[in-house]
Amino acid sequence: MQDDRERVHLPSASWTPGQPSCPLKEPPPQDSKVTTEEPSTQTVPKAESSRDGSGSLEEEEEVPQLMRTKSDASCMIQRRPKCRAPGEAQRIRRHRFSINGHFYNHKTSVFTPAYGSMTNVRVNSTMTTLQVLTLLLNKFRVEDGPGEFALYIVHESGERTKLKDSEYPLISRILHGPCEKIVKIFLMEADLGEEVPHDVAQYIKFEMPVLDSFVEKLKEEEEREIIKLTTK
Repeated sequence: MQDDRERVHLPSASWTPGQPSCPLKEPPPQDSKVTTEEPSTQTVPKAESSRDGSGSLEEEEEVPQLMRTKSDASCMIQRRPKCRAPGEAQRIRRHRFSINGHFYNHKTSVFTPAYGSMTNVRVNSTMTTLQVLTLLLNKFRVEDGPGEFALYIVHESGERTKLKDSEYPLISRILHGPCEKIVKIFLMEADLGEEVPHDVAQYIKFEMPVLDSFVEKLKEEEEREIIKLTTK
């Protein structure tokens, strides 16, 4: 390759009139096309990469916009509750609750569980009757003291025995067996609850006519005994 501006010195013997003073340029070889096309091929991926980069930037800019389109309801659901003082939280737990699905209002209502309604408390073998009573009263939110109530063991026959304050209800429950049809432990008021001995409990399930006949026979036996004593 020669530069166009470079001077060419030709011998005088080889120059003839009618011929140009400078030699004609030959057409560039085919290899030169490859060299000229290489820059164009290299610029294309750069343009694509720049486009991809701009597209990724646009996607990154669109991400916070999508997060801002959340509804107000979702923000309210994710909102954390306000922290309360321990004393206030304990007061709310004591005054706002439900027992067996019924809402309890500590200001206006006096809650009395239905007769025979069952409940469970976690106790151990070392807990006395007073301790178990305290657990039950706290569960039902009864404000009276445990001294106004008592635990009774009620048998299927109707026999009723009061547990002493020094006894252990869990041990008594285990000694009577796990079957609740035979023996149950009832929470009753100390004034209204009465003990029923076994001799009386065996007559509870009889009907009134049968009980009246028993009373008449007992009266007849009593009169006979009185006559025997008077004749002596």
